Amino acid sequence: MNNVNKIACLLSGCILLLLTACLLILFLRRHTAQDPDTTYTAYLYQDGQLLQTIPLSQLAEPRRFTVEAPAGGYNTIEVSCQGISIAEADCPDQICVLQGTITDSMLPITCLPHRLVIELKPDDAASGDAPDAIAY
Repeated sequence: MNNVNKIACLLSGCILLLLTACLLILFLRRHTAQDPDTTYTAYLYQDGQLLQTIPLSQLAEPRRFTVEAPAGGYNTIEVSCQGISIAEADCPDQICVLQGTITDSMLPITCLPHRLVIELKPDDAASGDAPDAIAY
């Protein structure tokens, strides 16, 4: 085997090892960060301004409402005690709709064309009694 093949194999192995480590960290973080008794509050932001907060634990039944974008357009939000999602939007890429329902604080829903961000925060972190970051 010449030097180029050895370097290519070594580089491929390092990349594969790095990807495996990243996937393992994400998997462990997701399964250790979720507490089944955690309740969340949804925060809806548009253009960086807080539009609405919705405590998911206080919802008796699922509800839908529409958020109008200042430059035109809309997002229809569907919220239940299990999570929150964008059910319908008139943006061209539909990434926010395809993201589905979020049930934890790992990843927010973002609609860039309408400048809308929806994130879930644990209720204990929202009260200010707990730290706002977790180190692993």
